[in-house]
Amino acid sequence: MRHLPYFCRGEVVKGYGRGSKELGIPTANFSEQVVESFPSDIPTGIYYGWACVGNGDVHKMVLSIGWNPFYKNIKKSVETHIIHTFKEDFYGEILSIVITGYIRPEKNFDSLDALILAIQEDIEEAKRQLDLPEHLKLKEDNFFHLPEGKIVNNH
Repeated sequence: MRHLPYFCRGEVVKGYGRGSKELGIPTANFSEQVVESFPSDIPTGIYYGWACVGNGDVHKMVLSIGWNPFYKNIKKSVETHIIHTFKEDFYGEILSIVITGYIRPEKNFDSLDALILAIQEDIEEAKRQLDLPEHLKLKEDNFFHLPEGKIVNNH
């Protein structure tokens, strides 16, 4: 995919509140402006890569770009699930991500349980892929060590 790796940084805003409550899989959401800054021809779907909140540690992540057909969203969203347990919310913090790979297109599901199962499978696939050397090296990218105030997309 020609857009990958894709580097992005932006503020974490409140989403629909479904990730934690309905799915048990919390997500960090970017603002509309950040979502609109993504290349218009980047395919919707599920991706994986690396994420860092503020000046914190870099963690594995899985990310959804699209309209979430199960929920029939009318606005495109970019939602990042960081594969790490945080003690508290981090709304207002700067989230830096590097998208390194693609898992699957977005699709609809017959039930909430089927959606949760698919997300759990996506998380496991992301963990496996991110252990590969070509993805692991991006965890150490200088992008994660830029001054926090410097907001850049695809450095």
